[in-house]
Amino acid sequence: MPRIAGIDIPPAKKTRYSLAYLYGVGLNNVDGILSEANVDGDKRAKDLTADEILRLQRVIDKMNVEGNLRRVIRENVERLKRIGSYRGSRHIHGLPSRGQRTRVNARTRRGRRMTVGAMSKDMAAKLETAKTAK
Repeated sequence: MPRIAGIDIPPAKKTRYSLAYLYGVGLNNVDGILSEANVDGDKRAKDLTADEILRLQRVIDKMNVEGNLRRVIRENVERLKRIGSYRGSRHIHGLPSRGQRTRVNARTRRGRRMTVGAMSKDMAAKLETAKTAK
């Protein structure tokens, strides 16, 4: 099982697709990485030689991937929060920060909400008795 940038890439897949398992490496930049490392993208990852893995590792080391990229993104969000920008406040409150609507959507970011205004009959009766007691 080839290991690149501290991640085990899937050995049965073609190199072009198995490199996309690295955080920060997508299918758009894989072709550039493969051409710079002079590696065939149609070759299976398990068939890569040690020299080819080393060349891929050298090319990927020049990029921000995995832990380093995650750290950079986290620092950028922390900076937005610290300076008090609008985007930072959206991050703080757990709301979408890129202009999406929140009235009916944004379930991923906001989570599942409880319905407001619906009351059971016994809760309504308790509220009614509390009002009359005053």
